[in-house]
Amino acid sequence: MVDLSQLGIIGNCRSAALISRAGEVVWACLPDFDSPSVFAKLVDEEKGGVLAVVPEEPARIEQEYLENTNVLRTHFRTPSGAFELFDFMPIYAVDAQTYNRAPELYRLLRPLEGKPLVRIRYRPRLNYGAVETRTDAHGEYLKSVTARGEYHSVYCYTNIPFTAVLEERPFPLAGPSYFLVSFHQKLGRVDVGGAFTELERTKTYWLNWVSRTSIYALYQKEIVRSALTLKLLTYGKTGAVIAAATTSIPEYPGDSRNWDYRYCWIRDSAMILQTLRELRHGNTARQFLRFLLDTIIRKADTLQILYSIRGEKDLPERRLPHLAGYKKSKPVRVGNDAYRQKQNDVYGVLMDLIHTSFVHFPTSLPESEELWTTVRYIMRTVEDNWRKPDRGVWEMRTRPRHFVFSKVLSWVAVDRGLALANLLERDEFVPSWSALREEIRNDVETHGWNEAKGAYTQSYGSGDLDASLLLLERVGFCTADAPRWVSTVRAVEAELSRDGLLYRYRNKDDYGVPRSAFLICSFWMADALYRIGERERAGAVFERLLSCANRLGLFSEDLDFETHELYGNFPQGYSHLALINTAVLLNEGRQRSGFIYRTP
Repeated sequence: MVDLSQLGIIGNCRSAALISRAGEVVWACLPDFDSPSVFAKLVDEEKGGVLAVVPEEPARIEQEYLENTNVLRTHFRTPSGAFELFDFMPIYAVDAQTYNRAPELYRLLRPLEGKPLVRIRYRPRLNYGAVETRTDAHGEYLKSVTARGEYHSVYCYTNIPFTAVLEERPFPLAGPSYFLVSFHQKLGRVDVGGAFTELERTKTYWLNWVSRTSIYALYQKEIVRSALTLKLLTYGKTGAVIAAATTSIPEYPGDSRNWDYRYCWIRDSAMILQTLRELRHGNTARQFLRFLLDTIIRKADTLQILYSIRGEKDLPERRLPHLAGYKKSKPVRVGNDAYRQKQNDVYGVLMDLIHTSFVHFPTSLPESEELWTTVRYIMRTVEDNWRKPDRGVWEMRTRPRHFVFSKVLSWVAVDRGLALANLLERDEFVPSWSALREEIRNDVETHGWNEAKGAYTQSYGSGDLDASLLLLERVGFCTADAPRWVSTVRAVEAELSRDGLLYRYRNKDDYGVPRSAFLICSFWMADALYRIGERERAGAVFERLLSCANRLGLFSEDLDFETHELYGNFPQGYSHLALINTAVLLNEGRQRSGFIYRTP
């Protein structure tokens, strides 16, 4: 059975694939992240489709990433010999302006000892396995097509005998072999030498990218793996960032909180790109900002909370009833109706990104004017909407409420807008924006504070606590020693923490009471403890969280409190973003005080 603890991810900033420890491709969509699947065993063991390399004899298997890359290496040792398998999607510079991100998946086999017997299980199931897929030999390639209905196809190139592939017959691995699954028919010659050249080019791309990443004394390995994962989730054509590479992995086994995360949430993306900028990958942040300006924000246009990776607005949600779901957790969904929701926190996150762009990146006068127009549009929107209820950061699908975090992020939007007005000497906006900022703050302090709880609460008039309130100091709403925030941190820990892991909230929502730990919230708790001066406890919480990663250092969205089994879409950009932020914070503390949580 497929398990997130056993999965690695490969990709090329266009699409991605998940590879099991046994060498199975259990999830891959071509040509793009959000395209219909070619292999989807992840969400249906029988109907989803798989591409597997299967030793004929019992094998001892080891798997790892090639250091500082997104190339996955799997080593097999059998009684008859040993071989290694390299999995990657090609990405490298063609010239100063162009990158090769072909929608294709390479699997390279190289014998190390003897002549081990190997079987290829090539079972593409196009369009989420909705109809039968036919695979036939066509001269130099195998072609798979849907047998009826909407047309889908992929091509397979290999130097393994076609009959061995089609009939799934074992063959002796006597020399290097390649297996290429491509969305397009190849025009150039494909051979084993060229396949291994693609491997070297792709390795070089990732190594060069990592070489530009900041170096830290502590947790460098974890920071780099998380940064590589975040970069992999970036769509190179536009700069959009997807929340995760999968759809419909439930938050808890049997849960119906199964959503499609292969889209660009403005909040997640802006936070991720702020973090990549801090790691010295500022071009990625600038490209995303360009994506926003070019495809999303227009005068008097309505800002959505999420878009497709190409900037499309309509993402209608539908179910795929023929698929059994991850570990039988139905339904399997594609699309995401959250695009219709109103979430006021998005304005604060976006304005913070624009402020960062002005402060850290030189821009031309036309680009600055375009950004300033966007700033004034957001400020008008915040002024018109901050008093209204919304769905909140957790995308509640029932009635809207006055969520405290949304109000605070509206304050952030005005605060950053005011900073930009001062920076750009637009003095005429300062008085009204200053008054608006103060009005929002007073509203939060009056209605968002619960004296009985000794904490800011999830929404106005509520006694429920919410882990998002751990971010109030980080976004600048209060200082680390502010009595109300310190009290909130302690209240959140007391009410939402379980064995050192955090619920995002515990009150009943649209689908019942949450039952899993939300990983990003657990990282937020480590941050908050550090900021209120409890550094040793913060380090201990962080170390425990690191132990919850899967064997390749990857995180999903959720975690079972008791078994520590990973759940939720995978790998989750938000979780890896939080890991980096906490690791950088702990490094900063070490530089200031010499306090060390562990040896590098």
